[in-house]
Amino acid sequence: MYFLTYEFKGLQAVGLLTADKQDIIPLLAAEQHYFGENTLANTMLTLIQQGDAALERISELAGKVEADKKISLLIPVKIVRIMAPIPRPTKNIFCIAKNYADSITDIPKHPVIFTKAPTAVIGSECSISSHKQITSALDYEAELAVIIGKKATYVSKGDAMDYVFGYTIMNDITARDLQKQHLQWFRGKSLDDSAPMGPYLVHKNAIPSVNNLTISTKVNGEIRQNGNTKDFIFDIPTLISTISSGITLEPGDIIATGTPDGVGANMNPPRFLKPRDEVEMIITGIGTLKNSVV
Repeated sequence: MYFLTYEFKGLQAVGLLTADKQDIIPLLAAEQHYFGENTLANTMLTLIQQGDAALERISELAGKVEADKKISLLIPVKIVRIMAPIPRPTKNIFCIAKNYADSITDIPKHPVIFTKAPTAVIGSECSISSHKQITSALDYEAELAVIIGKKATYVSKGDAMDYVFGYTIMNDITARDLQKQHLQWFRGKSLDDSAPMGPYLVHKNAIPSVNNLTISTKVNGEIRQNGNTKDFIFDIPTLISTISSGITLEPGDIIATGTPDGVGANMNPPRFLKPRDEVEMIITGIGTLKNSVV
């Protein structure tokens, strides 16, 4: 199942993509149409919090829509504004540094964890501010983001995947000069618009091989990053187990899993983002996250 948060006719809603990904099933309207009531939440965060019962209801709705040749509820994807799957996370985004073996020489013994402010989140097709007043070294980082599905505390690696709801794409935009200027990375990682995310939240059942996903970045059509999640140093179960050991993870929490080689800062000379640059990030089975710099 491919979920999305979208805006249509001035209203924000949660929907499910049809199998061909051309149309949106508006969940509340579809539920009212087929069942004569609404039990599903109308924000992604609260929908995740509803758990397995909501997923069963949505799966039933999807089946009814597919079998119904006369349904008029569908909304073409091309006429809506797609937002970040969770437009405003309730907590900071957990981020992992140095997690691809092809991008570093100093392999860490434990996951390197930092956070980004929830106010940094924007959706696909939204503009990334260059923040030229304070930085001249704005960089991109393509990342697989894991969305937690249920409360997790002191979770073992063996059980960790049971706590995953799904996956999306995140661009961990970083002001490299600010990152170096401060002893902590928070400011350089948390500027407004520095966490583009989406376009969809893909349920884990649709991504059977999460440890073998191609992840790439194009800037103005030029391939800059081309990695694979099989090169993770710390896999998703390790990250969930590590973070949840003393820090409770909750439904809707986001873990960005690190970026492969090819960021602008590591080029010779460095190639940072500038206004009018177009950035595309593609992850197998999830989609394409597109943003422009202004």
